[in-house]
Amino acid sequence: MFELTIAFGAGYYDVYQKKHEAAEIRLEYRASEKIWILKPLFGVMGTSDTAFFGYGGFLVDLFFGRRFVLTPSLGAGYYNDGDGRDLGYGLEFRSSIEFSYRFDNRARLGLAFYHLSNANLGDFNPGTEVLGVLYSIPLSSKE
Repeated sequence: MFELTIAFGAGYYDVYQKKHEAAEIRLEYRASEKIWILKPLFGVMGTSDTAFFGYGGFLVDLFFGRRFVLTPSLGAGYYNDGDGRDLGYGLEFRSSIEFSYRFDNRARLGLAFYHLSNANLGDFNPGTEVLGVLYSIPLSSKE
């Protein structure tokens, strides 16, 4: 049995500094196969200011009983500011934390917070934060 999860998110971009506020939407593919305790993830994010971030990384699901899941993740990818916030470099790193409620069908609804930064690779590194809601749906196929 092969399983993957598709996650949809919407949020508030630049929630902390509030200099370039925008709406944010996100789509992620989350694999069920583990590399040690890490699960691969790939995603795209866009804002209402036409900023775009395509990324890949890893996540860990930490369960608290059957219903609650804490999911930290790290990733890296290409960022284009469009008409939005200049983050100083094309390569950006994403660190995220998510807290979700898990339903009987294994779908999840949760809150997510993440930070984007170029880790001082560029001459300019303002970083930004996003707070959002995430809904993930597990998909299965028989092999």
